[in-house]
Amino acid sequence: MSGQVIADHGDLADALARTRTGKTVALTNGCFDLLHVGHVRLLREAAGEGDLLVVALNADEAVRRSKGEGRPFVPLAERMEVVAALAGVDYVTSFAEPTADALIHRVRPEVYVKGTDWTAETVPEREALLEVGARIAICGDPKDHSSTDLARRLR
Repeated sequence: MSGQVIADHGDLADALARTRTGKTVALTNGCFDLLHVGHVRLLREAAGEGDLLVVALNADEAVRRSKGEGRPFVPLAERMEVVAALAGVDYVTSFAEPTADALIHRVRPEVYVKGTDWTAETVPEREALLEVGARIAICGDPKDHSSTDLARRLR
């Protein structure tokens, strides 16, 4: 079963309002450019943190701002489709802002999942998460994999 792609997180909030009753929503986010085993491990654990898993992908321009020219390697629509096809992913959306604060306020997850390169104290969206009452979960394996490293090896 594939997750549903809802590109606009405002529309996602409406869809969740209809399906989330009695369920725990876990939210994670990232570029997910050149999908690799670190992404899969993170998403597998993230799915275990809630009844519904929402994955928010950084828009192409936001990826360029953070990763540099030439990125992303895969356009947003394709990244969203690939992530939605993964087991455990219920919804995929996107956001263009530098942080996921606005997304968090719209989606209001019960759990926010970040990778092991973060701690609960260093997550940039910490204040927004406190405001909506979300728990922070650190998941995945050590940050030994990256799309940047994969691209470097492919070259």
